[in-house]
Amino acid sequence: MLSILKTNGIVYLLQPFSTNEIKKVVKTPKLYFLDTGLAAYLTRWLTSETLATGAMSGHFFETFVISEILKSYTNAGLPANLYYLRDSNKQEIDLLIFQNNTIYPIEIKQKTNPTLTDIQNFTILNHIKKIKVADGAVICLAERILPLDSKNRIVPIWAI
Repeated sequence: MLSILKTNGIVYLLQPFSTNEIKKVVKTPKLYFLDTGLAAYLTRWLTSETLATGAMSGHFFETFVISEILKSYTNAGLPANLYYLRDSNKQEIDLLIFQNNTIYPIEIKQKTNPTLTDIQNFTILNHIKKIKVADGAVICLAERILPLDSKNRIVPIWAI
Protein backbone atom coordinates (compact mmCIF):
# COMPACT_ATOMS: atom_id res chain seq x y z
CA MET A 1 0.00 0.00 0.00
CA LEU A 2 2.78 2.43 0.89
CA SER A 3 4.48 1.86 -2.45
CA ILE A 4 1.23 2.79 -4.24
CA LEU A 5 1.00 6.04 -2.27
CA LYS A 6 4.65 6.83 -3.06
CA THR A 7 4.31 5.98 -6.75
CA ASN A 8 1.25 8.23 -7.08
CA GLY A 9 2.95 11.16 -5.35
CA ILE A 10 0.64 11.14 -2.35
CA VAL A 11 3.33 10.54 0.25
CA TYR A 12 7.06 11.12 0.46
CA LEU A 13 9.48 9.19 2.62
CA LEU A 14 12.23 11.46 3.94
CA GLN A 15 15.18 9.16 4.41
CA PRO A 16 17.45 9.39 7.44
CA PHE A 17 20.97 10.68 6.94
CA SER A 18 23.64 8.40 8.23
CA THR A 19 27.38 8.36 8.24
CA ASN A 20 29.96 6.37 10.15
CA GLU A 21 31.03 9.61 11.81
CA ILE A 22 27.73 9.97 13.68
CA LYS A 23 26.92 7.05 15.92
CA LYS A 24 23.51 5.70 16.85
CA VAL A 25 21.27 7.43 14.34
CA VAL A 26 17.65 6.48 13.84
CA LYS A 27 17.27 4.75 10.48
CA THR A 28 13.50 4.90 9.99
CA PRO A 29 12.23 7.22 7.24
CA LYS A 30 9.72 9.97 8.06
CA LEU A 31 6.45 9.94 6.12
CA TYR A 32 4.99 13.17 4.73
CA PHE A 33 1.73 13.65 2.86
CA LEU A 34 2.51 15.80 -0.17
CA ASP A 35 -1.04 17.15 -0.22
CA THR A 36 -1.61 18.92 3.09
CA GLY A 37 -5.28 19.42 2.18
CA LEU A 38 -5.75 15.67 1.88
CA ALA A 39 -3.87 15.12 5.14
CA ALA A 40 -6.10 17.66 6.90
CA TYR A 41 -9.22 16.01 5.51
CA LEU A 42 -8.12 12.52 6.52
CA THR A 43 -7.28 13.66 10.06
CA ARG A 44 -10.47 15.76 10.32
CA TRP A 45 -8.58 19.00 10.87
CA LEU A 46 -11.01 20.90 8.69
CA THR A 47 -10.77 24.58 9.69
CA SER A 48 -7.97 27.07 9.19
CA GLU A 49 -8.09 27.88 12.92
CA THR A 50 -7.52 24.25 13.86
CA LEU A 51 -4.67 23.95 11.38
CA ALA A 52 -3.04 27.14 12.65
CA THR A 53 -3.33 26.54 16.39
CA GLY A 54 -4.21 22.89 16.98
CA ALA A 55 -2.00 20.26 18.55
CA MET A 56 -0.80 19.04 15.14
CA SER A 57 -0.32 22.46 13.55
CA GLY A 58 3.48 22.20 13.74
CA HIS A 59 3.36 18.87 11.91
CA PHE A 60 1.19 20.35 9.16
CA PHE A 61 3.59 23.30 8.87
CA GLU A 62 6.59 20.98 8.57
CA THR A 63 4.75 18.83 6.02
CA PHE A 64 3.95 21.90 3.93
CA VAL A 65 7.57 23.11 3.98
CA ILE A 66 8.98 19.70 3.04
CA SER A 67 6.48 19.31 0.20
CA GLU A 68 7.21 22.80 -1.17
CA ILE A 69 10.97 22.22 -1.14
CA LEU A 70 10.49 18.85 -2.80
CA LYS A 71 8.28 20.44 -5.49
CA SER A 72 10.94 23.10 -6.14
CA TYR A 73 13.51 20.43 -6.92
CA THR A 74 11.07 18.41 -9.01
CA ASN A 75 9.97 21.45 -11.04
CA ALA A 76 13.60 22.39 -11.69
CA GLY A 77 14.33 18.86 -12.90
CA LEU A 78 16.89 18.36 -10.15
CA PRO A 79 17.32 15.41 -7.81
CA ALA A 80 16.06 16.17 -4.31
CA ASN A 81 18.77 14.91 -1.98
CA LEU A 82 16.76 15.54 1.16
CA TYR A 83 17.31 13.81 4.49
CA TYR A 84 16.71 14.26 8.17
CA LEU A 85 18.87 13.34 11.14
CA ARG A 86 17.81 11.98 14.53
CA ASP A 87 20.17 10.35 16.98
CA SER A 88 19.43 7.92 19.79
CA ASN A 89 19.20 10.88 22.22
CA LYS A 90 16.23 12.18 20.18
CA GLN A 91 18.20 15.16 18.93
CA GLU A 92 16.83 15.91 15.49
CA ILE A 93 17.52 18.15 12.53
CA ASP A 94 14.32 18.43 10.50
CA LEU A 95 15.91 18.62 7.08
CA LEU A 96 19.35 18.17 5.57
CA ILE A 97 19.79 19.25 1.97
CA PHE A 98 22.76 17.40 0.50
CA GLN A 99 24.24 19.04 -2.57
CA ASN A 100 27.75 18.98 -4.08
CA ASN A 101 29.16 17.04 -1.11
CA THR A 102 27.81 19.73 1.21
CA ILE A 103 25.12 19.50 3.89
CA TYR A 104 22.75 22.41 4.51
CA PRO A 105 20.95 21.95 7.85
CA ILE A 106 17.38 23.24 8.12
CA GLU A 107 15.03 23.51 11.07
CA ILE A 108 11.33 24.08 10.46
CA LYS A 109 9.51 26.02 13.17
CA GLN A 110 5.99 27.40 13.23
CA LYS A 111 6.96 30.60 15.00
CA THR A 112 7.84 34.17 14.05
CA ASN A 113 10.95 34.64 16.20
CA PRO A 114 13.31 31.66 16.17
CA THR A 115 16.20 31.64 18.64
CA LEU A 116 19.57 29.92 18.88
CA THR A 117 17.87 27.16 20.86
CA ASP A 118 16.06 26.16 17.66
CA ILE A 119 19.36 25.31 15.97
CA GLN A 120 21.16 23.73 18.92
CA ASN A 121 20.94 20.30 17.29
CA PHE A 122 23.05 21.52 14.38
CA THR A 123 26.02 20.69 16.64
CA ILE A 124 25.41 17.00 15.87
CA LEU A 125 27.01 17.77 12.51
CA ASN A 126 30.27 18.87 14.16
CA HIS A 127 31.35 15.21 14.12
CA ILE A 128 31.30 15.08 10.33
CA LYS A 129 34.71 15.62 8.77
CA LYS A 130 34.39 14.05 5.30
CA ILE A 131 31.48 16.21 4.17
CA LYS A 132 31.33 20.00 4.30
CA VAL A 133 28.61 21.43 6.55
CA ALA A 134 27.39 24.76 5.21
CA ASP A 135 25.37 27.55 6.74
CA GLY A 136 21.94 26.54 7.95
CA ALA A 137 18.51 28.06 8.29
CA VAL A 138 15.31 28.08 10.28
CA ILE A 139 12.29 28.19 7.98
CA CYS A 140 9.53 29.87 9.92
CA LEU A 141 6.78 32.52 9.98
CA ALA A 142 9.13 35.51 10.13
CA GLU A 143 8.44 38.41 7.79
CA ARG A 144 11.91 38.68 6.27
CA ILE A 145 15.26 36.96 5.95
CA LEU A 146 17.47 37.78 8.93
CA PRO A 147 20.71 36.47 10.40
CA LEU A 148 20.23 34.21 13.41
CA ASP A 149 23.96 34.01 14.10
CA SER A 150 27.12 34.22 12.01
CA LYS A 151 26.36 30.97 10.13
CA ASN A 152 22.58 30.56 10.18
CA ARG A 153 19.63 32.50 8.86
CA ILE A 154 15.98 32.98 9.60
CA VAL A 155 14.07 32.29 6.37
CA PRO A 156 10.37 33.12 6.03
CA ILE A 157 8.16 30.43 4.59
CA TRP A 158 7.27 32.69 1.65
CA ALA A 159 10.94 32.65 0.56
CA ILE A 160 11.16 28.92 -0.11
